[in-house]
Amino acid sequence: MARCGEFPGPHRVRTCSDVVAILKQAEAEFRRMQADDLDAAAAIEASAYEFPWSRAIFADCLRAGYECIVLVESDEVIGYGVLSTGAGEAHVLNVCVSPSRHSRGHGRRIVRRLLDIARWHRAERVYLEVRPSNPRAIALYDSIGFNEFGRRPNYYPAKKGREDALVMAMELLPPSA
Repeated sequence: MARCGEFPGPHRVRTCSDVVAILKQAEAEFRRMQADDLDAAAAIEASAYEFPWSRAIFADCLRAGYECIVLVESDEVIGYGVLSTGAGEAHVLNVCVSPSRHSRGHGRRIVRRLLDIARWHRAERVYLEVRPSNPRAIALYDSIGFNEFGRRPNYYPAKKGREDALVMAMELLPPSA
């Protein structure tokens, strides 16, 4: 049982000899993807998608100088994003969160970070493709401000041949003065 007493003075502060701390779990943090992260990214990709990117594709993205980020929680990569930029535009190439970490807002955080990076590169518009069979991703992109404006026929591999891609875009407004 805690021993409590009053601290003398005008504010009558109560003091206790036993202290209970409530620790808040550290929030996942971003950093640039490194070569050491390629195995983790490829493993997450393989666990999330039927037709995943290979480790070599991630390595190629790093070599090409694309903006590759990872989301790390307790020293574990739990998600990533890949963005290409150039000529006033940006293209979200890949966003993925480990299936064991879904529904916690990590995907939204990754997309928003990629948009910040696109703004830093002075991109005026950001594009992405998404499978029509992925309604959760479509809803996420729509809620962030992306708009569907076209289709790419037979873009993705699928169980029964190929699947179209929905093409979505978002105009990036310059920072307000």
